[in-house]
Amino acid sequence: MLDAIDAAIVRELQNDARVSNKVLAARVNIAPSTCLMRQRALRDRGVVVGSHAEVDLAQLGRPVQAAIFVRIRPHTRAVVEQFMQYALDLPETLYVAHLAGPEDFLVNVAVADAEHLQRVLLDAFTTRKEVAQVHTNLIFEHHRKHVVDPMPTVLT
Repeated sequence: MLDAIDAAIVRELQNDARVSNKVLAARVNIAPSTCLMRQRALRDRGVVVGSHAEVDLAQLGRPVQAAIFVRIRPHTRAVVEQFMQYALDLPETLYVAHLAGPEDFLVNVAVADAEHLQRVLLDAFTTRKEVAQVHTNLIFEHHRKHVVDPMPTVLT
């Protein structure tokens, strides 16, 4: 359970994970020592699990994103775990999701261009024996929500 102060700390850290403890404490209206203790407790409890730098994929030479939906056979724990690790290890992969429904996986990739995407599909996916079906959607634009508030039932 999170109280209102913990929720405010989490919200502020999502907005700017590099904010100083002194500034964060002022924003949530508590003493810096209390703020530091609460931040440590949130990390220890696994509420705050890390921080990262967001990058512009186009500036890294990867302006084209695609959603690759993959169906595998057989759908066993061993095959699922092996395929998930394989997909995560591809340099083009941004994330992998194991799904319920007609497809087993969603693999989000960022590539240089359409030819690069075709090589990834043909060389990295369709050549694998457990891959039964692949379909791909280009992502024209995406927006990520940077701040996620806890559900009201989680707040005390």
